[in-house]
Amino acid sequence: MPFPALVFVDLETTGATATADRITEIGIVEVDEEGVREWSCLVNPGTPISGFIERLTGISNAMVADAPPFEEVAAEVKARLEGRLFIAHNARFDYGFLKNEFKRAGHDFRATVLCTVKLSRKLFPQHVRHNLDSLIARHGLTVSSRHRALGDARLIHQFWGRLQAEVEPELLAQTVKALTARPSLPTNLDAGVVDDLPEGAGVYLFYGENDLPLYIGKSKELKKRVLAHFAADHVAAREMDLAQQVRRIECIETGGEIGALLKEAALIKQLQPIHNRHLRRNEEVCFWQLVEARSGEWRPQLVLASDLDYRQQEHLYGPFKTARDARKSLTELAKEHGLCHALLELEKVKPGKPCFAHQLQQCRGACVGREPVSFHSARLMAALGRQRLEPWPFAGPAWIREGDEVHLIDHWRHLGTVRSEADLHALLDTQPPVFDRDSYRILVKAQQRMMQLAARRP
Repeated sequence: MPFPALVFVDLETTGATATADRITEIGIVEVDEEGVREWSCLVNPGTPISGFIERLTGISNAMVADAPPFEEVAAEVKARLEGRLFIAHNARFDYGFLKNEFKRAGHDFRATVLCTVKLSRKLFPQHVRHNLDSLIARHGLTVSSRHRALGDARLIHQFWGRLQAEVEPELLAQTVKALTARPSLPTNLDAGVVDDLPEGAGVYLFYGENDLPLYIGKSKELKKRVLAHFAADHVAAREMDLAQQVRRIECIETGGEIGALLKEAALIKQLQPIHNRHLRRNEEVCFWQLVEARSGEWRPQLVLASDLDYRQQEHLYGPFKTARDARKSLTELAKEHGLCHALLELEKVKPGKPCFAHQLQQCRGACVGREPVSFHSARLMAALGRQRLEPWPFAGPAWIREGDEVHLIDHWRHLGTVRSEADLHALLDTQPPVFDRDSYRILVKAQQRMMQLAARRP
């Protein structure tokens, strides 16, 4: 046989989330030089099976009531799988569920995995659909018990048999080799780390010697993004340098992209990884706030984010990373729009004396009475318009749902992320954080997904 010992696997489960849902049935077809052996077992998931899942699989709560929990069959399942090429249709699903069940049972399980969805796509790119029903129709597979674990494992085994007859052996071998190849990893990382990388959205942290934070990133596809760092390390000096320093990888899953962005911004400020150049600490974040000095005359006043009353957000412009950045921005606006440095308090001059910009013909003369201060104030407001702080669109806090997470926001401040109503209300009773420039930019883009938080009943 041109391939090593094989095992074709299918599971039935209570749902689609490997970390939360549980296995209800396991079907295994073992193939090696000794022949073909089949094994299946119902599993008590320890949680109710929904009506939808029961109708789909035919597995009821009554059927699994007396079945063993996974921990009782874990050793036997592991013995049947170990040392074999793990083949499944949409293998990420089955492999992910088994890894989580083995972990709960105190077993460490890793295998070389081949997904027959990916295999079909590679070998038959002319076809659009590659689900199991499409393979049944396309390759004339014989159905025994669809949506039962052993029945579907048999279908995967049949598909494999069809490939032996329909595909050139060399092409099949090359395709399997490409799909099961282990990714390139830095020498200081254990190859098993790949199996523990989540597939979905979240944040990843690279640590070096002495657990020094090296780099923090985010992605909608964590595993793909992390491995991309190392796939490119031979062509990019920065990536190569980072790869050589990595000793440990930590991943934090989030409900979606917004949660990943917010978590990344917070962790970079907290841990200050040496390879991150952006999203640094912003204790000096500030705004220009226009205050009315006298009737018709408005002047900018620099205010720190930590000193703001967020219930009063009118006439705020920014945010700026530092006071220096704020003054630089205002100076550039003054030059572009002919504003007076004296009235902007960028320059100290005696009353009635021209500012230096006026002497350079870059000020229209508000400092010496040649332009009404009300005109100057109107032009100042127009010039600052593009930097105006987005008005908070709600009367109070708002929330965004992503998966099983809820992000709570109030006046552009991210109060926190929770998974239960009790935790959400607890957040409302805590001291809100200081305005964060990076979180603001993330949340402004996501404001169409925000919902007003209903007032709590007394």
